[in-house]
Amino acid sequence: MQINKYYASALTSFVIWGFFSLALKPLHNYPSLDILFYRIFFATFILLLINLFFRKSIVFKDVETFQNLESKLKYRFLFLTVLGGFLLIFNWFLFIYAVNHVSLKSASFAYLICPIVTTILAYFILKEKLSKWQWFSVALCVVSCGILSYGNLAELAYSLVIAFSFALYLISQRKNIVFDKFLILTLQMVIASIVILPFFPHYAGVIPTESLFYILLMVIVVLFTIIPLYLNLYALKGMNSSAVGILMYTNPLLNFMLAIFYFHEEITFNQIISYSLILLSIVIFNERFLFRKSEIKSV
Repeated sequence: MQINKYYASALTSFVIWGFFSLALKPLHNYPSLDILFYRIFFATFILLLINLFFRKSIVFKDVETFQNLESKLKYRFLFLTVLGGFLLIFNWFLFIYAVNHVSLKSASFAYLICPIVTTILAYFILKEKLSKWQWFSVALCVVSCGILSYGNLAELAYSLVIAFSFALYLISQRKNIVFDKFLILTLQMVIASIVILPFFPHYAGVIPTESLFYILLMVIVVLFTIIPLYLNLYALKGMNSSAVGILMYTNPLLNFMLAIFYFHEEITFNQIISYSLILLSIVIFNERFLFRKSEIKSV
């Protein structure tokens, strides 16, 4: 089995996100918007500090590269970067709200739908090709999601919107590969901060005073935001969006196990069947990485 650095980066990012609820659940008494505000502001501040003190040469190099680009490529980069910032805000708010006010399973279900949406969008928009076995694995995912969604239409609505927002983020950033991914992530966080700043005075609650809030928030910002987002963007340099999307299934699988064994949420026979099908689909979709000596084509 040969797994290159792009594949490892994508897999690691989704494994990390699979444990996100451990840091998020203890904050369920805080408004979802407050968590979103502070998460974005803190992430932006940390990213700017890292670029300012440790990555100056890379920043200056990319600025020079941007200045030498033709106008069409400049506008394309700016559009994709701004779009990415907006999609992240929207996706994060809905995910936080779903985890704390709907159910952990509804948030997990969003990332069950997302790989399917990503794969289909990548096929039509990016013209990414899939083998017959990979299409079969997508079909298994559709069946499993159909089983899970039965009788849960309200949760399905939240899940669909969350899924589409992150799928569009992956698709858009697949084309945004000219510049350093850490710098792109920083710019997207700056954009996100600028967008939400006018809303903060009117919609934020009382400034939290509990130390637990800030400790968990720093864990969320560093471990569950900056690191996995950078790994995800880096993986898109050398992997198709559909392949990255399918690896996303490690996230809901871990969420599902946490829901059962840690949060003691109820489990049904349909869920066992569905998640078993999903696990099988992951193996089928990635069989060339797991069982063949072939590398992922680098871009």
